[in-house]
Amino acid sequence: MSRPILTAEQIRAAERRAIEAGTAETELMERAGRALAEAIRLYAGPRDTLFLCGPGNNGGDGYVAARHLAAAGYPVRAAALSDPSAEAARWARTQWEGPVEAFAAAAEAPIVVDCLFGAGLSRGLDQSVYQRLSMLVDRAMVAVACDLPSGVATDSGSLLSPIGNYDLTVTFGALKPAHRLTPAMAGMGRVVLADIGIEAESNWFEIGRPDLPPLDPEGHKYSRGLVHCLAGQMPGAISLAASAAARTGAGYVRVSTSLPIAGLPSSIVQTGGAHLQDDRIGCILVGPGLGDVPQVLTLALTAPRPIVIDADGIGLVGEPQRLHGHDTILTPHEGEFRKLFGEIEGSKPERALEAARRSQSVIVYKGPDTLVAAPDGRLGFAPPAPAWLATAGTGDVLAGVIAAIRARGFEAFEAACAAVWLHGRAAEQAGPGMIADDLVEAIPLALADR
Repeated sequence: MSRPILTAEQIRAAERRAIEAGTAETELMERAGRALAEAIRLYAGPRDTLFLCGPGNNGGDGYVAARHLAAAGYPVRAAALSDPSAEAARWARTQWEGPVEAFAAAAEAPIVVDCLFGAGLSRGLDQSVYQRLSMLVDRAMVAVACDLPSGVATDSGSLLSPIGNYDLTVTFGALKPAHRLTPAMAGMGRVVLADIGIEAESNWFEIGRPDLPPLDPEGHKYSRGLVHCLAGQMPGAISLAASAAARTGAGYVRVSTSLPIAGLPSSIVQTGGAHLQDDRIGCILVGPGLGDVPQVLTLALTAPRPIVIDADGIGLVGEPQRLHGHDTILTPHEGEFRKLFGEIEGSKPERALEAARRSQSVIVYKGPDTLVAAPDGRLGFAPPAPAWLATAGTGDVLAGVIAAIRARGFEAFEAACAAVWLHGRAAEQAGPGMIADDLVEAIPLALADR
């Protein structure tokens, strides 16, 4: 199931709507603090806990959580960066019956909870603040962030100040972009989302487990999707992509190649002609291992079929406007993205959406924080994927998975999102030390795991 992702302004607006509908701001804070305390209790157990509270509502959440843990018998301390400046935070401070230490003098603790600053931070922390925070976080057995680690830009995932490595991040109402964007996401540890009773709606979301319908018992190989792959100068890449398409469930996979490709499964048809006017084709795949053969991409673009353009094919597009009127999915990594679209200003989500608009294509902007962007403004954020996915050939595998799902009749954006989820899940199934060939073999396991 997909989970909405809200920017800092959107989460503030959602909270305002809840308050206008009759939920007191202090009640929202009570829910958030109670959820934070419960997450700490379940994750870390009964150890000495230090809450570092800032002046805003993030600090207020900390005072509430401290109160709940203390009531449960935990040894709890609270340290304040300054007095609360927000009304709800002042209320929360009055409900905390324990002493409040000065942040600058707070001693380390086994569990440290960073409640200094959350969503909406617009500038870096003072040097003395982030240095002391980093020291306390680094020396803790368990470090927890309330909403976001202090120093993170909510909407871009950039670091306004250096942050330490947290074990757990507890957020409220909805995920924020920074939870799924680098470099911030790398330091957050496990991210837990708590429901505090606000309506979270957005066309940005975390990609969830896809709802692929069962195969039609009366179907045949063409109704399951024909993927036509165009080979180029390096046959290994297109072999991986074609194999991935077959393993994902395409009913028929064929490869146009001037020379036989060794090692392809026997079920994949190798043909010397292009045959792109075949009405049964559900998706054309071009780019993996293509090399500098622009005429092959041109050939693909002359066929009135959905197209997945990957790898070398992206560099041969030329201008994004060339893709207008075509049904295309592009799968660039950072270098390929810049080669085609140049230096687009803004955060990664903003760049992905602008690229989708310029090319009128679905963009799968790959990386440790893969995004799927549609020209209409929808944006899917990949859930965290294993680090061992960063190895040669895994992008070719992803292209094949996308093509197979697109060939089944899924719309381009939905096909790309489903493929990104399956790709990450297959990597988890394959395990550390995998190579791209192992990833292909793990695709059926990911499909069965849905």
